[in-house]
Amino acid sequence: MPASASMFAQSFFHGTRADLSPGDHIVVGYQSNFADGERLSWVYFAGTLDAAIWGAELAVGDGAERIYVVEPTGPVMDDPNLTDKKFPGNPTLSYRSRDPLRVIGEVTKWQGHSAERLQQMRDGLARLKAEGSGEIID
Repeated sequence: MPASASMFAQSFFHGTRADLSPGDHIVVGYQSNFADGERLSWVYFAGTLDAAIWGAELAVGDGAERIYVVEPTGPVMDDPNLTDKKFPGNPTLSYRSRDPLRVIGEVTKWQGHSAERLQQMRDGLARLKAEGSGEIID
């Protein structure tokens, strides 16, 4: 059986509380999941489901936590907020783009982090903010 390029395609995910449908676009200019009131000039996404789960769980708002399979529509770069600060070499497969992400589908069955682990992450983010080192490189 001949190999096709689609057999090796990378899937990308975006965690949020926004209610979207296939074909919708996720665009720049929305508030960060991690910084109050800050509007971003990038859209963020990941090549791992775990990173998208964090995005959904930490997203601001009252909507349901959602994870979408997305397709970048333009150039992509490593997310310097993770690759430069925490995980050199980008093992988390975290990316960003100035171009929209097209929603391909939704991941409807996924396991979130424990309440204890989620609180640890929130506490860590609050500590970074209090120390002044939680700034997003936008």
